[in-house]
Amino acid sequence: MTSAKADTGVPHGPLTGLRVIDFTRVLAGPYCTMLLGDMGAEVIKIEQPGVGDDTRAWGPPYLGTESGYFLAVNRNKRGIALDLRETRGRDIALSLVRDADIVVENFRVGVMERLGLGYEQLRELNPGIIYASISGFGRSGPYADRPGYDLIAEAMSGFMSVTGEPEGVGMRAGVAVGDVTTGMMATIAILAALQHRNVTGEGQLVEASLLDTLVGWLINANMYYLITGRNQPRSGNAHALVVPYQAFQARDLPMIITAGNDKLFAGLCRVVGRPDLIDDPRFRSNADRSANRAALVEQLEAALKERDAEEWTELLLHEGVPAGPINTMAEVFSNPQVLARNMLVEVDHASLGRIKIPGVPMKFSATPAEARDAPPLRGEDTRTVLRDIVGLDDAAIDELLAAGVVEQWTKPDS
Repeated sequence: MTSAKADTGVPHGPLTGLRVIDFTRVLAGPYCTMLLGDMGAEVIKIEQPGVGDDTRAWGPPYLGTESGYFLAVNRNKRGIALDLRETRGRDIALSLVRDADIVVENFRVGVMERLGLGYEQLRELNPGIIYASISGFGRSGPYADRPGYDLIAEAMSGFMSVTGEPEGVGMRAGVAVGDVTTGMMATIAILAALQHRNVTGEGQLVEASLLDTLVGWLINANMYYLITGRNQPRSGNAHALVVPYQAFQARDLPMIITAGNDKLFAGLCRVVGRPDLIDDPRFRSNADRSANRAALVEQLEAALKERDAEEWTELLLHEGVPAGPINTMAEVFSNPQVLARNMLVEVDHASLGRIKIPGVPMKFSATPAEARDAPPLRGEDTRTVLRDIVGLDDAAIDELLAAGVVEQWTKPDS
């Protein structure tokens, strides 16, 4: 496990020098802005005074007063609490946008325009601004005005129809894949728009929606339908099209084996002591194995019950056949590979002290992405942002605080 660098708050990543004004909440938007912050951008997260991001209340679990959900997607951000419904609050937001590079928002379509913070309004102020709009259904089409959450998108995109056990009902994923992948899609769009601006000087509006993302994300399931006219069958913990590529029960525990081609299948058969299956006409090609899946799985599971999962994993990996355990979270965060890749780090939190959070999955050889700062408390950086970026003096800030236009977190007396 690694710790944040001594120069906490000083970025070294490829986006160092860029400023992001973050109007997002919940998951898709905050995940996008967290990725930008991981890569070195200065991210200023704006929350409503007295309320904050919805996910601050999404618990348990809580670490002290902070929800695990909020902590998961808000590292590497400065926090300001600002009432955008107030004229003075909106004016402060406009001051922040004037010298910013990127704006990210994930309100329902039309909300930012009503606040005076829509793309057309902001581009008049800052023509080079890259404005990322994240929504449930996009800014056009008959569903544009609908509210959208991850589960709605998982259902409407067809994702749930291809997920789950064959004889069961469609299932959601174990985490909010629609939100996370949409946040990633928005990040990709922002990076592309930055390159366009580097060449032309021109900013632009970019969009990512939950529905668009998950429809696009279904890849081979989409083509299964477009070619056959049928829904891809649900296959539980097995690949719908590649056999054998699934969970198997060893003597002690379930495990995963993925023999994705004929060579790997032959290696699997040799390891489990069933070389006769290699030339069995029912199993010679993936198409044959897919047509005779049940018979093959029965043969393999009988052989796999002779040894424990860990022993099989070692034997299969020695043969070059991909295999691995189905880990619990405790096993994940004690796994030597996870730890070696700095996927568990410690950072200093303003009220909680030293806390553990997941690390950054992107690796750069010259411009490291890193978890520098813990997620902010609501309004933790309000005063410093208003003073150092907006240019207000202490008297003006105190007046805004007294009026409830802004909120500043203060450390309780011990």
